[in-house]
Amino acid sequence: TWAALRAPDLIGTTERVQVDDIMSVRETAGHLIDGFGRHRAYVQIQNGCDHRCTFCIIPFGRGNSRSVPAGVVVEQIKRLVGKGFNEVVLTGVDLTSWGADLPAKPRLGDLVMRILRLVPDLARLRISSIDSIEADEALMGAIATEQRLMPHLHLSLQAGDDMILKRMKRRHLRDDAIRFCEEARRLRPDMVFGADIIAGFPTETDAMFQQSLKLVQDCGLTFLHVFPFSPRKGTPAARMPQVKGPLIKERAARLRASGDAALTRHLEAQLGQSHQVLMEGARLGRTRQFTEVEFAADQREGTLLKALIKGHAGGRLLA
Repeated sequence: TWAALRAPDLIGTTERVQVDDIMSVRETAGHLIDGFGRHRAYVQIQNGCDHRCTFCIIPFGRGNSRSVPAGVVVEQIKRLVGKGFNEVVLTGVDLTSWGADLPAKPRLGDLVMRILRLVPDLARLRISSIDSIEADEALMGAIATEQRLMPHLHLSLQAGDDMILKRMKRRHLRDDAIRFCEEARRLRPDMVFGADIIAGFPTETDAMFQQSLKLVQDCGLTFLHVFPFSPRKGTPAARMPQVKGPLIKERAARLRASGDAALTRHLEAQLGQSHQVLMEGARLGRTRQFTEVEFAADQREGTLLKALIKGHAGGRLLA
C-alpha cells in the first residue's frame, strides 16, 4: 500500500548525486537529478514495478507497483508551494502505472490535471521518466492544453531495435516511440525529449546498434542519457550472450556523441529567443524545457524571470 512509502520518500529535495548506472535513475530521469535544489522539489507518487524487463533488478527489491493516492500527492504539493517552491517534479519507478492499484483506477494524466486544478499557485509541474507506450488520453490532453505542465519529457526508451526491445521485454517497439514523439510535439510544438538508451545490450549486432543511434534523430531527442550495459546477477539478460566490453564502450561513446550533437542543435535553435527561467543560483537557471541558462550578472535565486538568449557554451544557454 501507499503507506509503505515513508515520508522522506514522498517529499523533499535532493543533494547532488552521481549517476553511472541505469538502476540509479529509474525514479528520477538521469539528466534531471542534478537539477533538484532549493527551488525545485520532487514528490514520489509511485514505487515498485509490475513489469519484468530482463535487465532490471528493481522489481526484486521494490516489489510490485504501489501508488500514492491523489489527495495525499496534492496536499504534499500544496505544502511545497507554501514553502516557496516554484517547481515540482513527479517521480516514481514506473510513473505511467500510477493509479492502477487505486480505487477507480485513475491514470497519470488524471493526477496531473487534478494537481494543476487544485494547486493554482504552482508555477511549474514537471514529469520525470515515463514509458511512452503507457501515456493516457488525459496526459496527452494536459500536454496539449496545460501551460504549467512543462514541455519536457524524459522517455524510458532503452533501445531503437525491435528485436533488442523484445529481448529486453519492453512494452513498446521502435515505431511506437517515434509515433509518441511526433504526437506529443504536434500537441506541444515546443516539447523536448530526453531518453535513456542502453549501449551493448546482449546479442546487439552493429545493425541493431545503428537502429538505436538513428533513434536519436528519428525521435528528435535532446537530452540523452547513455548507459553501457552491465549485467545484473539473477536477471535474464545476464544469461544472454554478452557483447564484448570494448565494443560496448565504443557504442556508448558514439551514442553520447550523437546526444551532444542533438543538444548543440537545440541550443542553437534558442538563439534570439526569450525564455522563462527558474533561477537555481546567482547566475544559473533552467528554462521550461529544462535547458540550463547562465547569466552574465547575478539574479535573485528562486525567481522566475524572462531572459533573452544571446549564445551558448559548454552545453548551456547564455543570457
